[in-house]
Amino acid sequence: MPFTDSEILETVRMFELETFDIRTTTFGINLLDCADPDLESSCEKVYAKIVHHGRNLVDVAGGIEADLGVPIINKRVATTPISLVAAASGSEDLVPFARAMDAAAKEIGIDYIGGFTAYVHKGFTNADMALFNSIPDAMAETERVCSSVSLATTKAGINMDAVARFAQIVIDTAHKTAADGGLGCAKLVCFSNPVEDNPFIAGAHIGIGEPETVLNVGVSGPGVVRSALERLGPDADLLAVAETIKRTAFKITRMGELVGREAARRMGTVFGIVDVSLAPTPAVGDSVADILELIGVDVTGAPGTTAALALLTDAVKKGGAMASSSVGGLSGAFIPVSEDQGMIDAVAKGALSLAKLEAMTTVCSVGLDMVAVPGDISPAMLTGIIADEMAIGMVNQKTTAVRAIPVPGKGPGEMHDWGGLLGTAIVQDPGNFSCDVLWRRGGRIPAPLQSYRN
Repeated sequence: MPFTDSEILETVRMFELETFDIRTTTFGINLLDCADPDLESSCEKVYAKIVHHGRNLVDVAGGIEADLGVPIINKRVATTPISLVAAASGSEDLVPFARAMDAAAKEIGIDYIGGFTAYVHKGFTNADMALFNSIPDAMAETERVCSSVSLATTKAGINMDAVARFAQIVIDTAHKTAADGGLGCAKLVCFSNPVEDNPFIAGAHIGIGEPETVLNVGVSGPGVVRSALERLGPDADLLAVAETIKRTAFKITRMGELVGREAARRMGTVFGIVDVSLAPTPAVGDSVADILELIGVDVTGAPGTTAALALLTDAVKKGGAMASSSVGGLSGAFIPVSEDQGMIDAVAKGALSLAKLEAMTTVCSVGLDMVAVPGDISPAMLTGIIADEMAIGMVNQKTTAVRAIPVPGKGPGEMHDWGGLLGTAIVQDPGNFSCDVLWRRGGRIPAPLQSYRN
């Protein structure tokens, strides 16, 4: 059936005026067969396999942009968790793997590579501990490598020893990259209930159930949703708002699947999923906060914000599910504070606090994302912040994450500009009270009753 003139014009408007884009084409590569008792040999295999399979990704994305007129912003690779690959070597220093990944990413010209990853929600293997200990140097010595760890799941509970260890890793990474405002922490995230087909950085990696190679796509369209709500007007009821968002999400998901399937065909691999997530940027008009304010709150962070975000996230998921049987990843609405100009403005106005952000993470796609905290934050306090977010994910059987950045030399209310997609951070005030006893106890918070579903 041919497209109508109005459908064609609507699509052009989405790209040209409403900042709609394919945020990322993420090529997943299974590296399990790169395991080797010899560390150097294993790293060489990792480099060679990434380059061999990923060498055409940038050209394929560029070709699709030219042929379809669809902006594809980022080209990325996600790998098998490196702790699994590195275990055979027995090495206690896994930074060479990060260097190999970084060199391969540079060789094929991609933006980021994810997979310097470990799953430790029930405990550490020797390789997991080696990866944890290697994270600060790996983030400091590489440009494009991203790291993620799983600290909790609904089935396993929360590994509080791992949470405390990770908090110290974040602080150490900030110190190692102090000259760049703690920028290494922007490439570092922890999860509760991690998603194994997530195409978005910094959590991108592929799980052991994924194929040899796979092409996943992340779609983002806050500007398109904002424009649709502006046309709807302020007098429509909330059901009409939800339906408008759902229809908009349907359209952008269909475009994402089209691009993903075509990219997979040209790469000679299988298409995995389209992650339909409203992932904002610092660009004007590309803000999730703007959408929440159009739904009906004066400023993001005001009473009603969590309810508005719940409506938005649910409608995006429903629209995506209607559009494709291959929706996956996180899919919903992201609230990365420094990457969203509307969120930055809300923090500056005093409307959006760390406590309110935590409340919003109960209904958003992921969690506390790109949140700046004081450079002198204590390990105990950061442990508490992370543990709270892991608990939200565990109890609600959803993915939550923390990407916190202790900004060296900065305190509450001060600003730091990382530039580009990472935007400008206003350091959040974590308060005056900590959780030292909880931090010292260690151990594991047991899985909740709702985890027993068999």
